[in-house]
Formats: sequence, C-alpha cells, structure tokens
Amino acid sequence: MLRFYRTPPVLPWLFPKVWWRRPVSDKTIFLTFDDGPIPEVTPYVLEQLAAFNAKATFFCVGENLERHPEIAQQVIAQGHVLANHTQQHVKAWNYTPAAYLDQVLQCQAVLEKIGPKPIGKKLFRPPHGQLTWRHLRMLAPEYQVVMWSTLTYDFDALLAPEKCLDKAISVTGPGSVVVMHDSLKAERNLRFVLPRLLRHFSGLGYSFKTL
Repeated sequence: MLRFYRTPPVLPWLFPKVWWRRPVSDKTIFLTFDDGPIPEVTPYVLEQLAAFNAKATFFCVGENLERHPEIAQQVIAQGHVLANHTQQHVKAWNYTPAAYLDQVLQCQAVLEKIGPKPIGKKLFRPPHGQLTWRHLRMLAPEYQVVMWSTLTYDFDALLAPEKCLDKAISVTGPGSVVVMHDSLKAERNLRFVLPRLLRHFSGLGYSFKTL
C-alpha cells in the first residue's frame, strides 16, 4: 500500500493559502488530533500531553462534541485548542459547496457553545483531506484551512505500531503539523506512538504548541 507520510510538495504549491506546516525559528512541532472527542481515547491523549507539557489542536466532529461536551471542556481547560472538522465527518467531494458549508457552520456553532469564540479566522480541517477549489474559495473569508505535513497513518490497522512511529519520526521536524486521531479506529497505534513520539522529540529539545 502506497502511503504518503510526508505531504507531497505539489500540494502546498497548488493550495498555497492552506496551512501545511508553519514557519518557526525554533524546535516547535504542532500536534493535531482529528475526529474526537470520545471517552475511550481523548482522555488518554490528554494524559500523555500533560506528561510532557505539550499543547495540541483538536479538530473535532460536531456530533462528538455534542455527545461528550465534558471531554471537550477538559481539552480547553488543559490549554489545548478545539477546531472544526465538520458536524458529521463528511467528504467534501460528496457535497456541494453550500451543503458542505452548512456542515462546517453546524460544527462551528457547537464549538462556540462549548468554548470561546476564536479571534481572527476559525481553524478548519476537511475530513479525509478532501477539498476542491470551490470549497476552499467558499471557506476562505472566515476559515483558515489546516492540512498537515506529517500523516502518521495511525488509523491504518494494517500498519504495525513500530513502523507507524518510525515513519512519523523520520518525516517530522521544526514547524511540522502532525496529524493523529483520537478515535477508536486509531486507538491501537495511537496508544503506542503518541507517548514515544512525545518522549523522542522532547528529548531532542522540541516543544509542542497549538496552532
């Protein structure tokens, strides 16, 4: 199976206004987690982040926020950031721009009931990384679309946890936006990879910040 752990250079060239990695002058990594919050996995992520004084950005599904607002409040209370991942984790290619925007707006409304309204543009990550120029133009006035530079493939049940970790480490460096998933599908790999990834880069003098 062909896996792109590092974002192909052509994508940032095609979509220059999307965040793929962030400019930094020090050893900073931006950890992000998609698809939560859920009680089986998100609290574990918070425990691991706290152990290394690491901060992260959580791209949340609106329905999960509605089901588990107490976990979302824990995320905020521990200094992390909640961001938008649509209301029902939908694929952009299956939705017209107007219908897709409705999914984004629904999720944003839930986010703003739980936490403070963001200053400046709202952060949004499209599920499955699916986006078109039409969808991007529609979102651009109010939303900063965030993709990633490192995809861990923690959700891939065929990928051994050790390889998941090794590949993630090999393509991550200063300014990397790393995507993992606080989901049941990713739980096995995430529980192995996350503490070891945090320990490895913390040992090299890196810090982990929110977007």
